[in-house]
Amino acid sequence: MQTPTPTPTEAATEVATEVATDIGGFLPFEIPMWIANIGKSLIVIGLAIAISRILVRLLGRRVAQRFRRPSLTRMALRGIRVSVYVFALLTILNIYGLQLADISLLITVFSAAVGFVLAPILGSLISGVFLLADQPYEIGDMIELADRGQRGFVEDITLRHTKMFTLDNTFLVIPNGEMRQRDVINYSAEDSRTRLSLDVLVTYESDIPAARKLIEDAAREVDNVISGGPDIRVGAARYPASPTVYINEFADHGVLLTLRYWVTEPYKLLAARSRVQTNVWRRLEDANVEIAYPHSHLYFDDTSGEMNVSLNDGLSGLNNGGRSHAATGDSPVPPRQDPDDLADE
Repeated sequence: MQTPTPTPTEAATEVATEVATDIGGFLPFEIPMWIANIGKSLIVIGLAIAISRILVRLLGRRVAQRFRRPSLTRMALRGIRVSVYVFALLTILNIYGLQLADISLLITVFSAAVGFVLAPILGSLISGVFLLADQPYEIGDMIELADRGQRGFVEDITLRHTKMFTLDNTFLVIPNGEMRQRDVINYSAEDSRTRLSLDVLVTYESDIPAARKLIEDAAREVDNVISGGPDIRVGAARYPASPTVYINEFADHGVLLTLRYWVTEPYKLLAARSRVQTNVWRRLEDANVEIAYPHSHLYFDDTSGEMNVSLNDGLSGLNNGGRSHAATGDSPVPPRQDPDDLADE
């Protein structure tokens, strides 16, 4: 008769049993069954940890070359570890007498009991699969949460959540279900160069061509601002790489000039914008260009009309020591005029 081939779980159980038996043979007393089972379980756990580490070391480089994405590489290596640990768990359950059919029934009953509780977790896992497939961001990318205005670097992506370090050195763990519902701005996905803009309002009396040249030169002085070179392609369009000033609008208080410039890295956008504005202020202050600000002038002439104001009654009462309307609190009531008299006037 042909001997049935043992399953991997049964083979691992036999190995753990033989090891525990060999160890127990050196002892002068008989080991109780529950202690022996604990010893077998510890041996299986130790073997699982060692085997998982060995597999990660052996397959880590090949997996990285195969996927070429840090998030997928980490996910594949986690899958290897989880597979080894699940196999070790089944082996431990088999040591305590639970067969595969009993384990399947137990998992089914447990899943039905806690299915409602695990629904959000399963939703996050499914969202994590979509995130890994869509690739909206990758580990190491600088992203911004549009609804919060927080920027940071992606530290890790799992099937359940995304870990992010903000520029304020705070740590965020966001479920993937929420990440898929948010608008995420990625500053370093394809090209780390980022374009910024600056609006400068100058007076109509200023030398506009000179102002445009001064603002462009002020931006070129900053280190991480691209000063020139071939046009930068964004989609199907191409834009000048060097700082360029456009006349945006003839506004109420002056001419609105818009500076557009590119920076080489998106990690210090605020610092780059501040240095550009400082240079613009310094250059325009030294030149014949005045930065406009909202102001209003009121002019009154003969066509504006006249308004007669008289305080004679109140002043005379006060000067003569009598009771004035201001002193007594009584409001002066003008004599009532007939409407016909008003019409005659």
